[in-house]
Amino acid sequence: MGKIITKNEYKQNIKSILKQENKIVVLCHGVFDLIHPGHIVHFEQAKSYGDILVVSVTSEKFVRKGPGRPYFNDEMRMKFLQSIECIDYVMLSEGYTVDDIVEVVEPNIYVKGEEYKSPEDDITGKILEERKLVEEHGGKIKYTQGQVFSSTKLINTAMNGLSDDVRLYMENFKSKYSMKDINDYVRKVSNLKVLVIGDVIIDKYIYCSVQGIMSKDMGYSARLHNTEEYFGGSVAIARHLADFTPNVTLMSIIGNEEDIRLSMFDKFVDKINLKLFYSNKIPTIIKQRYLTKNKKRDEYRKVFAINNIPDKLGYESDIKLKFVERLEEIIEDYDVVFLCDFGHGLVDEEIIKIISKKAKYLALNCQTNSSNKGMNLITKYERADIFTLDQNELNLAYPSYYDSEEVKFKKLSEHLGGSKGWLTRGSLGAWQIDGNNICSCPAFTLSVKDTIGAGDAFFSLAGIFMAAGCELEIGTFMGNIGGALGTNIVGNKESIQKVNALKFASTLLNI
Repeated sequence: MGKIITKNEYKQNIKSILKQENKIVVLCHGVFDLIHPGHIVHFEQAKSYGDILVVSVTSEKFVRKGPGRPYFNDEMRMKFLQSIECIDYVMLSEGYTVDDIVEVVEPNIYVKGEEYKSPEDDITGKILEERKLVEEHGGKIKYTQGQVFSSTKLINTAMNGLSDDVRLYMENFKSKYSMKDINDYVRKVSNLKVLVIGDVIIDKYIYCSVQGIMSKDMGYSARLHNTEEYFGGSVAIARHLADFTPNVTLMSIIGNEEDIRLSMFDKFVDKINLKLFYSNKIPTIIKQRYLTKNKKRDEYRKVFAINNIPDKLGYESDIKLKFVERLEEIIEDYDVVFLCDFGHGLVDEEIIKIISKKAKYLALNCQTNSSNKGMNLITKYERADIFTLDQNELNLAYPSYYDSEEVKFKKLSEHLGGSKGWLTRGSLGAWQIDGNNICSCPAFTLSVKDTIGAGDAFFSLAGIFMAAGCELEIGTFMGNIGGALGTNIVGNKESIQKVNALKFASTLLNI
């Protein structure tokens, strides 16, 4: 049996022998994306604490350092470790935490680097939990000492892990802000009371493979693989925000479908306060998208889409009245209102007037889609504290061949009362505006699975950090992180988790 083993092999063939021989087992755990001198010193010190050194590696699908990481796959990283003389066994950890390995190995000593000694500096918030689990299994934690190197920094710089434009942007950003600044605002965000208002949308993804064109018609012929449903629209935005603050309320009107209502409460009531009203006239919006997968690039292409949006929008007057009355009662209790206007009938002139007048801080996103193109322009608003939109939405709001994108962006900011905001530009990143000053931030990843929901993720993170009082550049930075993470989530299957966003921020700042 070689050094690289499975958890089951260790449990069945090795563990009992080591215990019989009274061997002191030491465990080290990490991503170990690029082995450097700091790792060698760390492993040698760890081995000196006992007889047997086990090193576990986080499987690539559980690495949370942002898109494109780890740089090396599981097999390569384990082979690197296998070649180090002081290491006795190498195994793969299949989870976001080290729990699975600790429960199998039950180390006498669990070793971390000195940089993990202070729990308050731990981005994941897991060090204390790891210590508790190790102690429950009869072990203790020790910390190695020595010069701290960084695989992430080496990959970002020496190995071009970041593109030139991202690296230049981050060098400038790092000269002004640090991870401590980000964490300080994370704590402020956690105290905010947030009200999210907007349409609930169910995204139904139908996965298939296109076989070709029908032999007797002009449509596609495809083989069905599987179907998944995700809650999108305002629910997706509320979910992103709920991972950063426990005080999120979602207010919306949905159809009277009992299965949808029960599903929403079952999935989200623990993290989101749901204030829902029910229409007997208008169904909950369902958007069905047919997708094929590019297996080589792990990305999806949409072939066709249908929806159930009625030709004539408009909820019953009594339901709308109850919604408006409740909104007026509670809106001033919240520190920030996220208005998610998808143009599907919920947000009308009366609601706009109430929110514009009474919201303490207004984060605005007004979207264009195939069912409302030209009918749901952001210029119907006259106030926002911050806003986001994309290039298509800006051009619809200011349909001029002669004005540049910069001119249109400035016009919109001025129209919204001099509001700060962002223009998302896909692979080109995003622009931020503050008065007449427009600055650009590059896209933090060009690795894309699905763009649906990326704009909502940008809006959520940028908006909540700005509501906490951060500088516009930090809002832009966090928004771009949200967008980058969002493009690597299919639809709205998952929310942007705080730990993932902070891990990615730490990766980008490590240059």
